Amino acid sequence: MAAVRIARRDAWRAKGRSALVLAMIALPIVGVSAVDLTWRSSELSTEQSLSRQIGAADAKLSGTSFASAIYQNPTGDRYEPVGGYRGYDSSKAKPEDVPVPSVLPPGAQIVQDSKGSAKVRTTHGLLDTELREVDTAGPLVKGLFTLKRGRLPSAAGEVMATDTFLKESGFFVGSELTPRGAARSYRVVGAYELPSALKTTQIIAPPRTLLAPLDRALTGAGGQGLSVDDDFLVKVGGDGFTWNMVRGANAKGFLAISRAVNLHPPADSEVPLYAQQREEGRADDYSASSLKAVELTVVATVVGLAMLEVCLLAGPAFAVGARRSARQLGLVGANGGARRHIRAIVLSGGLVIGAASAVVGTALGVVLTLGLRPVLEEYLGLRWGGFEVRPLELLAVALVAVLTGLLAAVVPAVTASRQTVLASLTGRRGVRRANRILPLIGIVAVAAGAALALYGAVSEMGTAVVAGGSALAELGVVALTPTLVGLFGRAGRWLPLSPRLALRDAVRNRGRTAPAVAAVLAAVAGTVAVATYQHSTELQARHEYVASLPAGAGMLTNAEDDRYKDVPAAREALAKEFSLAVRADVDRVVVGKPSCDSYSTEPGCGRLEIITPRENRCPLYESKNGLSDFSSEQVRALRRDWRCQERQFMQPRDTVVADEKLLTVLGVNDPAAVAALRSGQAVSFDRRNAKAGQVTLRVITDDAQGPVMRGPGDEPKGVDKVFPVYQAPDAVTGYGIEVVLPPGAVKAAGLGTAPFGTYFTLADKPTSTQRQALAARIDRIGVDAPVKIEEGYQGRDSIEVLALTIFAGLVTIGAAGIATGLAQADAEADLKTLAAVGAPPRVRRTLSGFQCGVVALMGVALGTAAGLLPAAGLRLTERRALAGLMGHSGSDQAVYVPFAVPWETLGGLLVLVPLGAAVLAALVTKSSGALSRRATG
Repeated sequence: MAAVRIARRDAWRAKGRSALVLAMIALPIVGVSAVDLTWRSSELSTEQSLSRQIGAADAKLSGTSFASAIYQNPTGDRYEPVGGYRGYDSSKAKPEDVPVPSVLPPGAQIVQDSKGSAKVRTTHGLLDTELREVDTAGPLVKGLFTLKRGRLPSAAGEVMATDTFLKESGFFVGSELTPRGAARSYRVVGAYELPSALKTTQIIAPPRTLLAPLDRALTGAGGQGLSVDDDFLVKVGGDGFTWNMVRGANAKGFLAISRAVNLHPPADSEVPLYAQQREEGRADDYSASSLKAVELTVVATVVGLAMLEVCLLAGPAFAVGARRSARQLGLVGANGGARRHIRAIVLSGGLVIGAASAVVGTALGVVLTLGLRPVLEEYLGLRWGGFEVRPLELLAVALVAVLTGLLAAVVPAVTASRQTVLASLTGRRGVRRANRILPLIGIVAVAAGAALALYGAVSEMGTAVVAGGSALAELGVVALTPTLVGLFGRAGRWLPLSPRLALRDAVRNRGRTAPAVAAVLAAVAGTVAVATYQHSTELQARHEYVASLPAGAGMLTNAEDDRYKDVPAAREALAKEFSLAVRADVDRVVVGKPSCDSYSTEPGCGRLEIITPRENRCPLYESKNGLSDFSSEQVRALRRDWRCQERQFMQPRDTVVADEKLLTVLGVNDPAAVAALRSGQAVSFDRRNAKAGQVTLRVITDDAQGPVMRGPGDEPKGVDKVFPVYQAPDAVTGYGIEVVLPPGAVKAAGLGTAPFGTYFTLADKPTSTQRQALAARIDRIGVDAPVKIEEGYQGRDSIEVLALTIFAGLVTIGAAGIATGLAQADAEADLKTLAAVGAPPRVRRTLSGFQCGVVALMGVALGTAAGLLPAAGLRLTERRALAGLMGHSGSDQAVYVPFAVPWETLGGLLVLVPLGAAVLAALVTKSSGALSRRATG
């Protein structure tokens, strides 16, 4: 076609402008194609996923937390007890040690895969590590891990470790490592990785060479043994582990992940779990669908705004190109070309640039994804199943680039076709009257878009409706831009000469100014939407954050009650390494031997429990049938009752023994509480525990199983110890500590104590060197005494948010520079006119700078208003999803999903972007402009 040939030749002649537009369109195509390739490549097939879960076995059997029969879904990722959670009674369930062979057919192969967790001594200190025992040479484990270096462990005393463990521990193949408490060391003979969990710190040893010896060593030293979970890889042959076999394993309390069932799942009617959920009126995937809806809304909004932004950024470039080619287009008209031919030429320019952008962007996306594959796999923590390219999806991405180029050229094409032949040949643009219909269309679009976005956010339509409404509203603002530019012009009467000229020039040439303003508007709208959404989620996270202590306070606590004799040494190490303002040593009450803790099951150990008076207990939990004894209105009313308030704070102990220094660390400024503790009274921070000035602590010695969940009305048996107590006001919090006992009162009650830790406030914030030195000293002492310092809310994903903010800011400034630079190029004739009449260079520089600054300022102001709508829509969508989730779970807790405007960011945009654009334009404006000859007709 002639139009395409003309457009191609024009694009080749104006290489700089063409490259600029190509880059603007191709950049998002690179990102979208790379995301598509990464997503598809990291998406494992069912067979690949099963190979990484169960190796070459037919199935994997695992025990569950329910000591009864269970129902499961075919994939094995959800299960629940038969009869549902409401009908499950842990006190009536009788755990049975069911051997695995009893649920398998004769001749089945079995490989045990055992896992536990312990601290391993490293070159830096102690590292929490997953310990695993499995026969690595067995045929059934093929696919579970990938050996990277060295060899498989084959004898006692040999292990292999993940690359992540070696990196964090400072070890290497050939090193000796020792789990804490172990009687021997182990040599690392190989390095491996878990394909679907690259960031796991794990070591593998041959069966019965690591977990059992370590458990014996720990229990023999008087400590707690390891908690070990056993999985069983099984091979049954034939048709594999069928659905009937899965149900048979479920009947004996085993969860089964079967290869045959995952590859060929049964009908929903054959799955008892689904039937049970339907009978109870539950939708188990409610939360997943709600969260997926929010994710789709975010993705749709971001993609829609990005495409709109590219169109608006490329539009001014095509408009400038059309005006630069006005003489050529005029010659087409002078030789008999119709308006449709001129439109076809300009639109062909968009087609040519769009097609080139599609090819370049898609090719770069493929190359970048291939080159960055190792980095992406490490970042995702997942080895891809392969490099999967789906041509149809990449073709769709490429078509988006072509469509974007065409859309960006529509308005310039229409404008160019309306230009008269004489005006095109002489370079005169004439004066066009303002369009009176376009502002009305813009107002309707803004109102309809805002209503649509808000309706989508509060209704079930959600997802793309919010994105569509936000895009429609932004297009409405774009349609209003010429009118709004005229309104801005009324402020010129109060400005000095140069900015007044710049503003009047912008208003007089709205056809040039409006596209540039719209381009900056689109870029700023995206930045404001991202910044507002992030600021709102940050405010929500800050609100939900629960501090364990007052800001700047800290605690050192003993995690191993049997090592209580080492706690004083750890306290002294803390005092030597850190600069402490207040130090409050804290003890714990022990029942039996000092080494007994709250969960000890050995003979001679008991525990201490706070007994809440019956009248202070929440009726919801004391009723025989629980919540079913109350109406929904009664449940909501009782959840607001002070007796039913949930505890927000968590501490290692709810009852501690300390003096008044602890109150200082906890920030308790109640003189009466300090006086009560000094006088020998206990201090309570939860009024449910106190009655008539007394608190009751029950010494329980005959409950060998430790704390268990009791039914309504059940009382543990023991001896009560009553202490006089001062009840602190409700506004005073103990940060999870419910009762503070004075040492004298505990001794008078005949109770024993043992050192537990230290609470402290800091005189100076410790450095990283001090923290590492303290960790080394405590490690040498041999006690597991973690140190926690409350530093307040630190923000979530701070690095990612910072990177996103910087990227959005650069895009905004770049868009402003591109749009205003194109406007400046279009206004080159005005600068030459100034030079012709003798204006000094300073005037030309100042005028050029203010021209770009005015365009950027108008774009930033309008973009700020346009960007708030999609952020509000996303937050309302999340609020609706969270409210539905809370309602589905039966919770009466208020939903807090705020919408907050980041005024600091908006203020920075309003100042920095126009200022930067103005300074840049002034700097690049030539100090002396050569006069150009007038174009001849």
